[in-house]
Amino acid sequence: MIRFENVTKAFWYRGQPKYVARNINVEIPTGAKIGILGRNGAGKSTMMGMIAGNINPDRGVIRVTGEMSWPIGLTGCIQGDMTGVQNVRFIARVYGVDTEELVDFVAEFAELGPNYDEPVRTYSSGMRGRLNFGMSMGIRFDTYLLDEVHSTGDGAFKSKASELFNDRMRNSGIVLISHSENQLRELCTTGAVLEHGVLTFYDSIEEAIAAHNYNLRYGTPNLPQA
Repeated sequence: MIRFENVTKAFWYRGQPKYVARNINVEIPTGAKIGILGRNGAGKSTMMGMIAGNINPDRGVIRVTGEMSWPIGLTGCIQGDMTGVQNVRFIARVYGVDTEELVDFVAEFAELGPNYDEPVRTYSSGMRGRLNFGMSMGIRFDTYLLDEVHSTGDGAFKSKASELFNDRMRNSGIVLISHSENQLRELCTTGAVLEHGVLTFYDSIEEAIAAHNYNLRYGTPNLPQA
């Protein structure tokens, strides 16, 4: 469960606040598969960062129950001066899982070979993506945070990754940010639209997509400052 309690977040631009969240009060139940939509610059990634605990709201609190992943699709949790193995060991300790099991899982899944023992700053973007994806899929979470999920690697690796990804998503909740309507429809059943700091929930992902597309086409009025 993810519960927003009077959550407000704004950034200042040219002396005016730009709101990512305006006094949001909402609860996302455990197991929900929800897609978050919004125009570029609406603050979707900031919202994801607040849910993950990486960014603090200006006011209010976000309460989380159950095991929740870091935002998959981002590589901010990876430290470039550490080797791939060291990153995996660190994540295992943080989440309290068996270190050697996770090290072995990522070694086999990510297919990094000898690069696994090299500093991550020497990796290509694809290698970093495989490391991050392998670490996240190697730990079973109640809720996965997904920020613009992209496939990486050749055809065989993409097939293997897709099979594992679908297996994990089958029994877990999802909070997904994506510009791909097909991906949203494939992974989510409900949706929410972030516009001018207001997060509006919809019972179906189709309703959320339709509302988002309406906003893009016709715009929405600016809300009063709060």
